[in-house]
Amino acid sequence: MSFKILAINPGSTSTKIAIFEDETEKFVKNIKHSAEEIAKFDNVASQFQFRKDIILSALKNAGFNINEINAIVGRGGLVKPIESGVYEVNEALINDLNNPPLGEHASNLGGLIANDIAKSLNNGTKAYIADPVVVDELQDVARLTGHPDFTRVSIFHALNQKAIARTYAKEIGKKYEDINLIIAHLGGGVSVGAHDHGRVIDVNNALDGDGPFSPERSGSLPTGQLVKLCFSGKKTEAEIKKMLKGAGGLVAYLGTNDAYEVEIKAKEDPKYKLVQDAMSYQVGKAIGEMAAVLKGKVDGILLTGGIAHNPFLVDYVKEMVGFIAPIKVYAGEDEMRALAMNGLMVLRGELSGKTYK
Repeated sequence: MSFKILAINPGSTSTKIAIFEDETEKFVKNIKHSAEEIAKFDNVASQFQFRKDIILSALKNAGFNINEINAIVGRGGLVKPIESGVYEVNEALINDLNNPPLGEHASNLGGLIANDIAKSLNNGTKAYIADPVVVDELQDVARLTGHPDFTRVSIFHALNQKAIARTYAKEIGKKYEDINLIIAHLGGGVSVGAHDHGRVIDVNNALDGDGPFSPERSGSLPTGQLVKLCFSGKKTEAEIKKMLKGAGGLVAYLGTNDAYEVEIKAKEDPKYKLVQDAMSYQVGKAIGEMAAVLKGKVDGILLTGGIAHNPFLVDYVKEMVGFIAPIKVYAGEDEMRALAMNGLMVLRGELSGKTYK
């Protein structure tokens, strides 16, 4: 028996949808939303009907009968920290998606829209979310920072990291739960995670916290200098937050968040090359830290995300950490496939849907 899965991934300026029949992609569409369209809404929650109608219209225009869908998987939002897995949308999850404990983001709509469409089918089709960015499997020792007023938080590219981990494990004929991996997701944000037998026991906060700098994020900063700036009167709290997330990294150094532009200019311009090398250096350094977390028992180092297309960065990182374990590059990311495959594994009984509490 074959299964059809609808994947829904709302972003800040787009809504991506895809239909898979088992492992085969049958349809994918990236619906862009202009700033003017989004500006009509007071908040993310108020975009619900707008986004849902666009999804249903796109599927109808493509000739798909949504009554044939066996499962709908939405991108998970900023809910409470949870273990990795696929979660069936229930009342507790709906409540936290509507009132997100960690803040507003368009991804919060993924589970809500999936649930609404599933209920409208009235045929037993279930709605899920899979591996949201708040997946938290940190070991206790990794949570301490050095002061009890601060706690390390797990926010990272869980969906892509977990999907790539399972892909690599399958390629080498092993189960994800039986190996140790270090995975570096290199995108608008950078997350480097230590995967210990299926659990990410340590990872940097890729949203607005520590770790390597990225196209838009500052990553770890010297705390003394940061405190001094915060109290200098030169920047407001909002400006500091923007500096950490949105206007840091490549944007701060070079005025662009386009990593490909930096890659091209770095071939001729020493300033661009130095910044690119520094970003590569910090990624390699973070991978070395995670090797220590895994006590040197590393079966593979995986580089993924859009910036993994950059051969200069990849070579720089390989030179730094190639002695630790074999390195495999999975450039780009396929979140739609990752969402759909999580749903397929539940339909096939290879994974059990978890209960959000």
